[in-house]
Amino acid sequence: MSFLDTLRQWDTAVTFVDRQDLSEALKIFLSIQEPNSKIYFDIGCLHLLNQDLDAAEKAFDCSIRKDEHLAVAFFQRGITFYKKQRYEESLADFQQAFKALRGNQLIDYKALGLIYKLYACEVLYNMALAQAQLGNWEKAQENLVKALDYKTDAKLNIIDKALQSTLKQKLFKPVEFPSKVLFKPNKNYVAELEKKDYLGKATVEDSPACPKEPEVLRALEGEPHTVLFEFVPETSSELAVVPGNIVFVLKKDADNWASVIFNERRGLVPYNYLERLALASKQNGWHSLHGINIGRENLSLLLENHQPGLKGNQATDNSFIVKVRFTFNFAVSVPPGSSYALLIEKISKKINLPTTAIIMSLTSEATGQSAINADTEMQSVWSSASGRRLTLWCIAKEQTDGKPQNEIHLVALHSYESSNPEDLNFHEGDKITLLSRVNQDWFEGQHNGNTGIFPASFVEEVPDSDLNK
Repeated sequence: MSFLDTLRQWDTAVTFVDRQDLSEALKIFLSIQEPNSKIYFDIGCLHLLNQDLDAAEKAFDCSIRKDEHLAVAFFQRGITFYKKQRYEESLADFQQAFKALRGNQLIDYKALGLIYKLYACEVLYNMALAQAQLGNWEKAQENLVKALDYKTDAKLNIIDKALQSTLKQKLFKPVEFPSKVLFKPNKNYVAELEKKDYLGKATVEDSPACPKEPEVLRALEGEPHTVLFEFVPETSSELAVVPGNIVFVLKKDADNWASVIFNERRGLVPYNYLERLALASKQNGWHSLHGINIGRENLSLLLENHQPGLKGNQATDNSFIVKVRFTFNFAVSVPPGSSYALLIEKISKKINLPTTAIIMSLTSEATGQSAINADTEMQSVWSSASGRRLTLWCIAKEQTDGKPQNEIHLVALHSYESSNPEDLNFHEGDKITLLSRVNQDWFEGQHNGNTGIFPASFVEEVPDSDLNK
């Protein structure tokens, strides 16, 4: 099923939910062949409304497997486990949801198509309830006291009442997600459904006598890149793209943002969401593919041949796409059955770390059989791939060659604030401890007990002799 078909069915399903026809909505959702994390989340919510807890659990499992950073999915699965009286698993999911908040007071999912704010204090409140169900009343009180640090005025009353209940060792009601509130597809994509195809090619119309040269042709002056991950814009200067789109990068800025053209529009997208297409070179004023000149009439064919998941001629490359979870997400392309040495070398170049400083694993916890190293039987690793796609996790070792690394301290040249929970916020003049160099444009660091990534151009190194000045 193409992205276009998925988008249509997703939009139709949420329309039926708005009409209160939940059974028809669920029927349409379940007919989607390759649901993304948000669609699986919507399916889980509808199963919860139907009190089908087993089906809801499976749907939220799938949502989390698709995106292990989706805090609201952990929250909803925690509610599902709570209703099934599996309190230990419920507690673990609420803890995971709180961890995904990364110390923030809330996550507003509006930019992702969900009109909902997940509050840290409500997650802690439910953690306390699960602890109470397990008879751990002291821990329940500790979580509620901690919730006061994250409270908003509107949430203070329920926390106070819950604290009074725990003092009397009485249970209280959980905070539940409004299950009829669902992720909706990006309205910009939906608006373009009938006007443009997935590649952004205009529908056929009568050509004017003197046609204007399309912006996408002029974009050939830039470098073609494939979009790896969906990006939802938060400002008018940013551009919405989804996996598989081909954009032309006009300029890459020092802050890791790229100025691109797609669908005859210019805008900014994160450069680490893109992967360069090794197919273009200029020849006689036009780009060429393997030495064959590409003119206007061949532009559409060129794009179709390099657009994953669409009908038409497919690229003959049978490489595997390995999605890597690091302090940021990225992808590498490797031949099927690649050795450990080749795989880790590819990843090493992406994150600008030596191979000896990288730990790879099949799960977020690099322990036991999930860890991947030079002794691992790679056939078992590749057998876990699905559709020529594999997800791995990477972490940077804290020590190299058995010796502690010297701490590098930075000072902020400018203040940095971001709505992304994985970023590190700081103010001009703040001291930051460098944890790792993500790439030439981004660092990972620690400040005031918080850890996150930030633009390298916002800081400079501080000599140890100047730290106490």
